[in-house]
Amino acid sequence: MQQTQWSPPAAGIAACGIAGVILTIPAVTLITDPPGRILAGVAGVGLIVFAILSWRARPKLAIEDAGLVTRGLFGTEILPRTTIKLIRITEFRRLARKVRLLEIDTIDDRLLVFTRWDLGTDPLQVLDVLTDAGYAGAGS
Repeated sequence: MQQTQWSPPAAGIAACGIAGVILTIPAVTLITDPPGRILAGVAGVGLIVFAILSWRARPKLAIEDAGLVTRGLFGTEILPRTTIKLIRITEFRRLARKVRLLEIDTIDDRLLVFTRWDLGTDPLQVLDVLTDAGYAGAGS
């Protein structure tokens, strides 16, 4: 059975939440200098919020009968096959490593971009599955 939905890894989300708690507790209880307290507190709360929002947006991309389902901060959207103009991989070098993005371009000129974090796997593998599912007319 081939994978039909992709989301950020649960372990990664949990690690972000735990790191946020680890930063927030000392910011409230141990750190005495105000700038350090603010910095650690903002970083900790930021990681906790990021973890919550990442968990809420799972699965980020899924294949269903109605089309591609994308989920984000503000809800779920279904993209029927007829609204998808192009699906491609964009690849570039960043900080001495290769970064791939899965881009879905719609007929109403919206661009949805998914990173490896969003999908929990290499975007190239997701493109292969989308191609096998009949979304190949969208190109690569």
